[in-house]
Amino acid sequence: MAKPKLKIMLVNPPNCGRSIPEEEYGITSLKQLFKGEPFSLQVLAGPLREHDVLIFDMKCESEEAFWAAFNQFRPDVVGLTAVTCEANTVIRLAENVKEKSDATVVIGGNHATYNPEYFNRPPFDYIVIGLGKKSFAQLIGKLAEGKKSNGIAGIAKTTPGKPLTYLMRNYDETDLMPEIPPRYDLIAKYRDQYFLEQLGLRMGFVLSAYGCTHKCSFCAIPNMAGGKYLNYEADAVVRDIVLLGDTSFIRLVDANTFGNARHSQKLCDKIIRAGIVKKYFADVRADTIVKHPELIKNWKDAGLYAVIVGFEDVSDERLTSYNKKYQGQVISQAIEILHKLGIVIIGDFIASPRDEEDDFKKLENFILKHQIEVPVISVLTPLPGTQLYKTMKKDIIIDDLDYYTFTNAVTATKMPAKVFYQTYAGLMKRLHEKPHRPQ
Repeated sequence: MAKPKLKIMLVNPPNCGRSIPEEEYGITSLKQLFKGEPFSLQVLAGPLREHDVLIFDMKCESEEAFWAAFNQFRPDVVGLTAVTCEANTVIRLAENVKEKSDATVVIGGNHATYNPEYFNRPPFDYIVIGLGKKSFAQLIGKLAEGKKSNGIAGIAKTTPGKPLTYLMRNYDETDLMPEIPPRYDLIAKYRDQYFLEQLGLRMGFVLSAYGCTHKCSFCAIPNMAGGKYLNYEADAVVRDIVLLGDTSFIRLVDANTFGNARHSQKLCDKIIRAGIVKKYFADVRADTIVKHPELIKNWKDAGLYAVIVGFEDVSDERLTSYNKKYQGQVISQAIEILHKLGIVIIGDFIASPRDEEDDFKKLENFILKHQIEVPVISVLTPLPGTQLYKTMKKDIIIDDLDYYTFTNAVTATKMPAKVFYQTYAGLMKRLHEKPHRPQ
């Protein structure tokens, strides 16, 4: 007997988050907008083909359009995802869903993983903690059969007013379900709206690995796979690249693309043998580049166009405090290797609320001297659940998660706040006066 078919609506929340520099000082230039596809929802939808699944992207459509689609579709299950600055917005959406329907509401994503108790509230029925492709599919299977869904590892049944109790999931590569591709077809109508404004290009997302074994104090990624690094099968990566058709730029969506050098080389070889001609963006650690320059060269031959490197800082002392596990000389060596190969560098840096004007100048000089094509500077933000949060909790002066956008200081600034934001905004403006454009 066939299982009952459920109507499942997966929702990408709207652009949200508030801005202190804009609200307090009229500085609007710090908004950093990248309208990327809701890849995690496409991944979750993969194993649910026996059900009727709709992905609604509120970053592309209005809330009015969302409710019109909601009323027409009448979902049995609503799945929401959220990073930290979106947490309050999805709570409001969930409350409205419950007011209008009897749908089961499920929340997952980054903030749900690191701070699941935040969503232990009446509007939510279940919380997906960590990598959810397999666990969410198991939950949907139970709901479709009308069975009790307690006891699924990685899924918490909410208990408002009482502490959450749930089984931690022991992740392995079967949780990636590589035999099942993402449902790229479910966001086809939005495809032309996904772009990277700073580079003036559109791209598609493909998974090549998941998780991270490193423990940078500020990072909210390692717990997504329980501190493990999981390889997505090379053949599955090639399949997904092909599924994106004529999309010429591919973003390899993981925190540490070349975390397993042997597996990365295998994937590189398969892409070349398959005759695929694309340009790739990948996240790479500086020490990986220095340790495996030949691997990076081979990937350049396969189409590696740009790398996103978390340099974070130019100070050895701060690198140590962030638990980066390498010193500044490694950063300089990595930059030299990338420049020799002609690979574009998207460099992530952190501005601390404790920075003074000299610190900003030192960072600017470093970026200009080393010709970082696309510098990205975020304000140090202690996300709940990270080691940084535990360390800085006593210093936090802004608890409202709407401000956790990486362009707000949620701890006190050393400079007067207005001067801090003016200095920060001025640096960003100068660095981006002549934006890089793909060749």
